Amino acid sequence: MKDLSQLSEKELQEELKRRNEAKQQDRVAYKKMVNEYLPGFMENIKACSEQLSALKLSIFKDSKILLDLKNNAYNVKDTQQSHTFSDDKGNTITYGFRVLDNWDDTVTAGIDKVKEFITSLAKDEATGKLVHAVNQLLKKDAKGNLKASRVLELTKLAEEWNDETFTDAVNIIRQSYKPMRSAFYIEASVTDAQGKKVSVPLSITSVDFPEGTDVEALFPVHKKYKA
Repeated sequence: MKDLSQLSEKELQEELKRRNEAKQQDRVAYKKMVNEYLPGFMENIKACSEQLSALKLSIFKDSKILLDLKNNAYNVKDTQQSHTFSDDKGNTITYGFRVLDNWDDTVTAGIDKVKEFITSLAKDEATGKLVHAVNQLLKKDAKGNLKASRVLELTKLAEEWNDETFTDAVNIIRQSYKPMRSAFYIEASVTDAQGKKVSVPLSITSVDFPEGTDVEALFPVHKKYKA
């Protein structure tokens, strides 16, 4: 690397031009390499995704056989969202679907009616506690939705308070509940030598690098982000 301070004006201009051209060449080379590497990355990722999809279908199919055998053996008819199977070695698989809380547009009418009711109460100690409890149960989550578990608590509260207006308002909320089925999932775990249950990662995000991998060499992490 030349010392710029020792160059004449002409030499300085030529050196700066050379460096700028080299930088442009590096940028072109970088973009070329990205275009060369990415298709390979994507092919491997898509292949992995397809394998996971096929595995998911296989496990659901075979688990249906186990579930039918279980129902026949124990004379039950399951209506659960999930099912779990465990063997004598401590291997466990849970599969099913998740449910998202969802409410139709009448939920706002119920909430408004509940709020009107609690604001009309006399402000003594007993009603003050009720107002606080109801406000806590009507709090929405980060996505702006009511939690179904809190509405159950609200229902119990209405039953205890035994007021027609309050009960009607809570019933409006309950009847507006329209849960939505979300993703089908599979969770697996094994039991290690110490008898501890250990989850088996099933996503590329949660799975760890192979033991002994030098992560710092792969992806340098600033010290403020280190665990």
